[in-house]
Amino acid sequence: MKKGIHPEYHKCTVTCISCGATFETGSTLKEIKVETCSNCHPFYTGKQRNAIADGRIDKFNKRLAKVEVKPEAKPEVAPVKK
Repeated sequence: MKKGIHPEYHKCTVTCISCGATFETGSTLKEIKVETCSNCHPFYTGKQRNAIADGRIDKFNKRLAKVEVKPEAKPEVAPVKK
């Protein structure tokens, strides 16, 4: 490795803004702030909310119920002349 061209690597503190949890890791930065971490992220905690998808499904079902099911019209067939 060439000397003097690589950044300094040291331990840094990662702080979660949402829940306030902190942990240490290695980085070229001295401090890292994240919005969500594994302690408060819904995927890792198992507290996922599907409210948005549920609302869309309900909205679709209401629209579908309003649509009238029309029977297919049979085309008129002229009698065959012999």
